[in-house]
Amino acid sequence: MHITIKNLINIEKQIKSSLISSNINILPKVIAVSKTFPIENILPLIDYGHRHFGENKVQEALDKWSTIKQRKPDIKLHLIGRLQTNKVKFAVKLFDFIHSVDSKKLAKKISDEQKKVNKNSQIFIQVNIGSEDQKSGVGKNELNDLISYCETIDLKVIGLMCIPPVNDDPNIHFREINKLNKYYGFNELSMGMSSDYLKAVKNFATYVRVGSNIFGSRD
Repeated sequence: MHITIKNLINIEKQIKSSLISSNINILPKVIAVSKTFPIENILPLIDYGHRHFGENKVQEALDKWSTIKQRKPDIKLHLIGRLQTNKVKFAVKLFDFIHSVDSKKLAKKISDEQKKVNKNSQIFIQVNIGSEDQKSGVGKNELNDLISYCETIDLKVIGLMCIPPVNDDPNIHFREINKLNKYYGFNELSMGMSSDYLKAVKNFATYVRVGSNIFGSRD
């Protein structure tokens, strides 16, 4: 068995154990974050049957996934990195989920491009949950306005996404984003990475984004 499959199975076992101990019955989907890794590292997981993968950059994803997505249309590709407006037309054709919408300008561009190709990506709004100057995400005070705007342009928002500050206890921010997610009535919640995904699932994450714990450390 390939090492990436063993790693994924171990992660899924840890998640299930954590859910049982927390009396939570929501089993999150694991997004295998394959950014920077060549397709040869990813194919064993695809052959094993894993279907959710995450990429940070549109061009890298186009080069890596275009052919495979045609062969295996049940693969779900998640854009988890910042999306520039000049890359939106390429992103909406390839990605099934976009986790990083954080402005009206980007939301409008995605909506316009989706209408051209008759496709509706699943959208997460990225919230700057720790109010960090250097980090992407809509501010908590502007979140309501952005959600309302997305509704007016028929953008299918399914939930919120956050990346907590590195030096903070992630539980604080996971609890806050979960409350916001419930307040707005969303069913999906994208949070948790290799360092904190078990804490995320205890705060009702439905998608966790795990890279190095599956594929190994990046160069």
